[in-house]
Amino acid sequence: MGVKDFKKDYVMAQDLEKLKYPIGLFHYPEKLDEVQINFWINQLEKFPQELLAVTSNLSIPQLAAQYRPGGWTVRQVIHHVADSHVNAYTRVKLTLTEENPVVRPYDEERWAELPDAKNGEIDLSVAIIEAIHHRLIITLRNLSLKDFERKYTHPALNRSLTLGYLVGNYAWHGQHHLAHITAALSGT
Repeated sequence: MGVKDFKKDYVMAQDLEKLKYPIGLFHYPEKLDEVQINFWINQLEKFPQELLAVTSNLSIPQLAAQYRPGGWTVRQVIHHVADSHVNAYTRVKLTLTEENPVVRPYDEERWAELPDAKNGEIDLSVAIIEAIHHRLIITLRNLSLKDFERKYTHPALNRSLTLGYLVGNYAWHGQHHLAHITAALSGT
């Protein structure tokens, strides 16, 4: 492989990384405070309306658009967010009611290939997201800072994480996939 080929491969890898992570990776702060938690809660609260604004009245070709080659379609992304945020809600409940519970991972790639994710109406998943986020916000707004230090264990990551991490990660997750949808739709 020559220098030109290496540079070309490097640029292509960088471009693919930007398509995969258009807003970058999630970064958890060294010290968690109420300002950061409230920022994430506000993001979670606004997310369903942001999603609805971007996805209402989409055509069949728009729902079939992909944000990157080999990536999920807009339809699959929307259903994935619903699946993922239902899991997040369950993890919040488990973390608040059990001591360091072990949460169950799921194969998101395989879930995205199931018939409901590939062919289902997006309105159902948007409604799930609206309902889950509404209930999640009620819970999160009534927690103390200490509650966000509660831990759960994620066996796929082989470590314990805090509720604060979970909240931040899912606030990021919504924005991450909103950027995917926006990118896919900009190409249609």
